[in-house]
Amino acid sequence: MLNKIELLIPARDLQCGKIAINHGADAVYIGAPAFGARQAATNSLRDIEALVNYAHIFGAKVHVTVNTLLFDADLDSVQKLLYSLYEIGVDAVLIQDLGVLKLDLPPITFHASTQCHNNTLERVLFLEKLGFSRVVLARETDLENIKKIRSSSSVELEAFIHGALCVSYSGQCYISQMLSGRSGNRGECAQICRTRFDLLDANGKKLVSNKYLLSLHDMCRADFIGEMVSAGIVSFKVEGRLKNEYYVKNITAFYREKIDSYLNENNSKSRSSSGKTVFFFTPDEKKSFNRGFTSYFINSKREKIASFDTPKAKGEKIGKLICLNSLYFYKGKDEISNGDGLCFVDNSGELVGFQVNKVVDDRIYPHKALPYFSEVDLYRNIDKKFEKILEGKTAERKIEIDISFIVDENKYSITVQDEDGVEVQISDKHSFEFALKQEKIEKTLYEALSKLGNTYFIARRIKVDNRYFIHSGFVNKLKSDIIDLLIKKRIEHFRPLNSNSEYNSEKIFDSVDYLKNIINEKHREVYEDFGARQIEYGLDKTRDFAGKSVMTCKYCIRYELGWCSRESGKCPPPRPLQLISGKQKFDLEFDCKNCEMKIKVR
Repeated sequence: MLNKIELLIPARDLQCGKIAINHGADAVYIGAPAFGARQAATNSLRDIEALVNYAHIFGAKVHVTVNTLLFDADLDSVQKLLYSLYEIGVDAVLIQDLGVLKLDLPPITFHASTQCHNNTLERVLFLEKLGFSRVVLARETDLENIKKIRSSSSVELEAFIHGALCVSYSGQCYISQMLSGRSGNRGECAQICRTRFDLLDANGKKLVSNKYLLSLHDMCRADFIGEMVSAGIVSFKVEGRLKNEYYVKNITAFYREKIDSYLNENNSKSRSSSGKTVFFFTPDEKKSFNRGFTSYFINSKREKIASFDTPKAKGEKIGKLICLNSLYFYKGKDEISNGDGLCFVDNSGELVGFQVNKVVDDRIYPHKALPYFSEVDLYRNIDKKFEKILEGKTAERKIEIDISFIVDENKYSITVQDEDGVEVQISDKHSFEFALKQEKIEKTLYEALSKLGNTYFIARRIKVDNRYFIHSGFVNKLKSDIIDLLIKKRIEHFRPLNSNSEYNSEKIFDSVDYLKNIINEKHREVYEDFGARQIEYGLDKTRDFAGKSVMTCKYCIRYELGWCSRESGKCPPPRPLQLISGKQKFDLEFDCKNCEMKIKVR
């Protein structure tokens, strides 16, 4: 993978996985029947096997998520699941719970999920010692740290490039477990960060009331692909295993074009799967679900990244909406259609959404009465015309093949070799009649072989050596048979090689705290192997939240509100600041040296 670049797309289900492959994904990741970090996105082994076979036709890969924390009672089931995934040929399994590595395992490749909190060189080196072939870096990891990790480690590095953001470092958030009993580390996150909070100073003065203080914009790093590759990233990951087919089509196509543009200018790198994708629409990342975009610390710079007014998708800003005598007029360049979903933030700071019933000139007729305003920014989060385009055929992916067809009086031979060098051949004895019009016969045969229709292939070169009359039905049957043979051989050709995940331990740790998320004895054994003798169990096991940090964030509320003493020079309000959710109070602790914020339980 050192010279290969991978576009890695989420698959909610088999259908979304196939759509991702068709639109240019080099790999997809999909939830297992259980123990995935998105409990609402599970898939049967049968569907995963079907996706593996489909992906391998194109030399693409399938990664399966088994990335929740595990209790002791889960381990036998996980072990059986891993053997099943190995048998159906998945390319890699993402895990969070390191206790998995102490099980009786098949020779399967493991990737360290971002839930392992992979934000430092030391952490990556530890995971490398454990036998991981790839590490999914924390979303907060900037270019300089990626370079540092790359220069000192040999594992493949995967990084997020697009999608929803957790305000906390992944794997370091326990607030959902505390407030709702639903653990984010067990795939049940209640998204407390997308709810309303009050902010108080040390004197109890309310600084902000009833706002979404922890709800972030979504990530988009489309402008940083070249810099991320140079830093050492080989796999670009899109978030979204709960997203629909429209999202997968549009965002996959968007990043396929972006990455291909980079590869066209950098011959030392190539894509990691086969075929070429042609699109029948113009992808636009702004037209898919998003809460506004941020590059999220990738270039080490801070920016305003929160969306205090709403956790919902506002979509793309298209202009202004003006209210005159309860009539609504649009001022902007984009065309608005019946059925579009529009929204704006009203005078009270609330997001107001409505559907367009009718548009006459610049006047909009909403489906409901709207609250009073004079003029507001107008956003579109449902574009009916764009959705209509996405309903149809939007892409086609083809693998180039060379065909050689040689015939003499008593036998024939057809050979097909694809762009990856995979070759199949069919030959047999057969009697043919000598053709009087040989040029016409050869031309007809050439045209028949070039018509590959709805197959996954397109002819690059065709060689015909024939002087005999051949019935078109014979040629078509032969062509169908050899294509089927090629598909089977490609699936087998791209079946993953066995991998060994054994590790050699050494003394690294003296003690381990709750942030390592140890909730089973196998996980404890891993850290004991590496020297730890004082081990604190994770909060999913102890549920002892008092005095603990339930979120550790690169995001900073003080910076967002203009109170960062290092940036603005302003004096922040008296500390500790407090977040209030219902009756629960949290203290905010600021580590200005490392630009981090902790949300702690009193």
